[in-house]
Amino acid sequence: MERYEIIWKTTLPELERTVSSISYDMYIVHLVPVDIIGDKIVLCTESRIFADHVNGKMREKICSALEKSGSEVTDFSVVVCKDKEEYEKKLEEDNGNDFSRHSASPLNPKFTFESFVVGASNEFIYHAAKAVADNPGDAYNPLFIYGGTGLGKTHILMAIANHLKLHKPSLNVLYATCEQFTNQMVESLSRGRLTPEDFRRKFRNVDVLLIDDVQFLSKKQSTQTEFFHTFNELVMQNKQVVLTSDRPPEEIELLEDRLRTRFAGGLIADVQTPDLETRIAILRKKSEEQKCLVDIKVLGYIAENSNTDIRSLIGKLTKVIFFSKLHESAITIDLVKEALKESAGERQEELKVDDIINCVCNFYKVSKSDLIGKKKNKEIVEPRQICCYLIADMMSVPLVTIGKSLGGRDYTTVIYARDKISELIKTNDKLRVEINDIKKMLLKQ
Repeated sequence: MERYEIIWKTTLPELERTVSSISYDMYIVHLVPVDIIGDKIVLCTESRIFADHVNGKMREKICSALEKSGSEVTDFSVVVCKDKEEYEKKLEEDNGNDFSRHSASPLNPKFTFESFVVGASNEFIYHAAKAVADNPGDAYNPLFIYGGTGLGKTHILMAIANHLKLHKPSLNVLYATCEQFTNQMVESLSRGRLTPEDFRRKFRNVDVLLIDDVQFLSKKQSTQTEFFHTFNELVMQNKQVVLTSDRPPEEIELLEDRLRTRFAGGLIADVQTPDLETRIAILRKKSEEQKCLVDIKVLGYIAENSNTDIRSLIGKLTKVIFFSKLHESAITIDLVKEALKESAGERQEELKVDDIINCVCNFYKVSKSDLIGKKKNKEIVEPRQICCYLIADMMSVPLVTIGKSLGGRDYTTVIYARDKISELIKTNDKLRVEINDIKKMLLKQ
């Protein structure tokens, strides 16, 4: 199922609840999702009268329903066409078959410059990224950001994209991981849904190209060749390129020299590990986002007793806040010690994705092979969806990583499962109790 189909499917129940049954049966059920462009979902209908009515009189309710679906898609457009094939044909005729706007990875709207906590360890990269976002193609091109896992590289990359989306909406901005670039190139070579011509148009007909985890170009000869030509064409046209990596260009193994020199031709900036003050500031901001006031001394204790990985730092705070709500206790240093099962001389091992998967399997008496496999019966699907929810709720890991851990599922499937369980536990007492029981088991590990 395509991403736009999943988003529309999760939106329909809210529309069924908020619009009249006549309007729902007459208009909504006849709308067919066919695409996503920026923050808009594109819907097809066969009648111009229908399209005008929905675009006008039903706009407020549909936009509201889209927002409640939990995706980054908050707007829509209705076009006149019979089906997806007709829409794609029209798109090719009208726009020169430009695939780039609606094929990028989804942006996390929370990853902005405003939500990025600036400290001594990342001040340089923050200002460099802000300069690029304010003047793409003029400031530093390319901008190459590198640093360890969990230090905010993806946050700053998406902050650039979100800034441009808000302040320069006419620009064509494409964010993708290096893995997606590789996979789509391979798909185009096999003459799948994307042809080689489509692939090149997608990645070269952009104003700003943002590629995450470029170190994965290592050892991929044909991908490096394609990326080299894409990079060259964009930079020669003064189009902005921003890259992230877990290491500097000279340390990426088996990277062609011509790429290495081009990566080093702009500005190279490293994201350093955050110092204690920055870690405390990050915890304070995240606790405010979760509407939970935590004493500065408690935040200091968590920061002092955590490693420098921001993801695991935030994960610990989330665990403490949940533990506090679970036991209806104030967040003190003693509670933090109990929640994290730490003493002065020992530290509990960090919670892992497999811990959650195994715990859910044991709780629901299903095998791990079934849970991450292809079976779609309810006895397997619900625990699988609960896994998606728990991993997203209790850990700070990318949606793509969650999907990979659960049998290589698409991130849109993870979004759908996470949001579905999140809504169900609001009304389903039995499910809420079960999930809390699983969380208690995990906290005791």
